Amino acid sequence: MKKFFEEFKTFITKGNVLDMAVGVIVGGAFGAITSSLVGNVITPLLAWLFGAPNTDALNITLRAADEAAGTEAIVLGLGTFVGAIINFLVIALVLFSVIKAFNKARELAAKKEAETAEEAPAEEPKPTAEDLLGEILEEIKKK
Repeated sequence: MKKFFEEFKTFITKGNVLDMAVGVIVGGAFGAITSSLVGNVITPLLAWLFGAPNTDALNITLRAADEAAGTEAIVLGLGTFVGAIINFLVIALVLFSVIKAFNKARELAAKKEAETAEEAPAEEPKPTAEDLLGEILEEIKKK
C-alpha cells in the first residue's frame, strides 16, 4: 500500500499533471465567462431582434401542461438550443485564436532559431589528445 501512495505522489507531482489541472480550472472559469456572455449579452440581443421578451419565447410548446390530467408541458427549447450553439461557437473561436497565436509564436521562434544557426560559423572540431600528440611527434622528428 505504501508503494501505491509513493507512485501516486510521483504521478501527481509531474509537471504535465499539474499543467492539466491548471488547464481544467482555467477552462471552467472561461466556461463561466462565455456562459455569462451568451446568457446575459448575446441571448437578450437575439430575443430583442426577434421581438420576444426573452429567448424562452422562442421555444415551441408541443403540448400544454394539464394540471387536471397531471401531465407536464412538452416544449422544444429552441431558445436554449440556440444559446448552447452560440456558447460553443464563442468557445471554439477563442480556442482557435489561442492555438493560432501559439502556432505563430512557435513558427517565429523556429525561424529565429534557424536564422541563428545559419549565422553562426561552423566551428572546427577540437583536436583530440591523440591528434595533438601526433603533431608533437612530427615536430620532434623534424628537429
